[in-house]
Amino acid sequence: MRLSNSPVIESILPMHDARVLVVDDSAAMRALFSDVLEQAKNVTVVGTAANADEARNQIAELKPNVVTLDVEMPGMSGIEFLEELMGSNPIPVVMLSSLTQSGTEISLKAYALGAVECFPKPLKATPEQFAKTVGKLGKIVLAAANSNVRDRKPAAPRESRVEQKFIWNGHFLAMSASMGGIDAMTQTFADFPADCPPTIAILQSEPALVDTFINRLASELKCKIVPAKDGAALTQGTIHIAADPERHVVVEPGSPPKLRMITRDPVDGARPSATLLYGTIARAGIPAVGAVLTGMGEDGAKGLRMMRDAGCRTLVETPGTAIVGEAPAAAVAANAAEKQLPLDELSTEMLRCCNQA
Repeated sequence: MRLSNSPVIESILPMHDARVLVVDDSAAMRALFSDVLEQAKNVTVVGTAANADEARNQIAELKPNVVTLDVEMPGMSGIEFLEELMGSNPIPVVMLSSLTQSGTEISLKAYALGAVECFPKPLKATPEQFAKTVGKLGKIVLAAANSNVRDRKPAAPRESRVEQKFIWNGHFLAMSASMGGIDAMTQTFADFPADCPPTIAILQSEPALVDTFINRLASELKCKIVPAKDGAALTQGTIHIAADPERHVVVEPGSPPKLRMITRDPVDGARPSATLLYGTIARAGIPAVGAVLTGMGEDGAKGLRMMRDAGCRTLVETPGTAIVGEAPAAAVAANAAEKQLPLDELSTEMLRCCNQA
């Protein structure tokens, strides 16, 4: 897939530095994460706290614009303190948790309460793995500091939404999200009918967390939701979630089209890459709707532009209302978006574009 003729993408969102408060009951972990963050560009650690009481006082005194918060703390737990913060003083929070089964369940609860991201504590990693993992934290914290958490509005109650008649018009649906994507896709898929359009979604998140996310939604949605697998047919009524950091997902034309999982280098720093996925859809001439949701970086922008140039419908979550507006802003800057809409309207528009009713 050639991307050399794609437009140069420039950020259209103002960025400010991150002022971080590190909250962890372990002095060693406070020192470790503080050291890691101090080495990150445009990130300053303004203070540390060992528990919720200290954190509450530090927030009032130091005015951080992002907090890293340990899940497990004595007294008030991290989850309880997160709920307090989101209710009284919404501030971007990055939760630090394990990736055990219980840890991923807690992480999903943290997202539901308003956490911007859940970052895995690399407790049993080799030194090389540890350095690679924590090296991501600076970028995550900076994106969190520039997120729209304070302007976040709760989703409308499900019972208030009018279910529309859906008759599939033959258009496939492809979407992508990273930071903030768990929350965005939870809200989006809740509106999908049992006979939803064939859907492939790239979700840049920890695979263990995505597995738990899929298992939870499988019991809640009207349609079917499964991990993306090589050779899977894109058929009506099923959402395929691609999150394997070792493999890209592309679409192979056919009746019906099929998914192919391929091993190759990251594209624009992403794997699986939304740009690669969207590009294969555009080149195959598959009737489709593409959508870039909340996320970091620029993944998806070039590919969505290719879809638009190929005559596909292209949508973007409004950068100023997305939890993290970087990826949607990049798509807008690339002139890839036919429409940009807030999330609740975006999910409705996705289905409308695939509906002939």
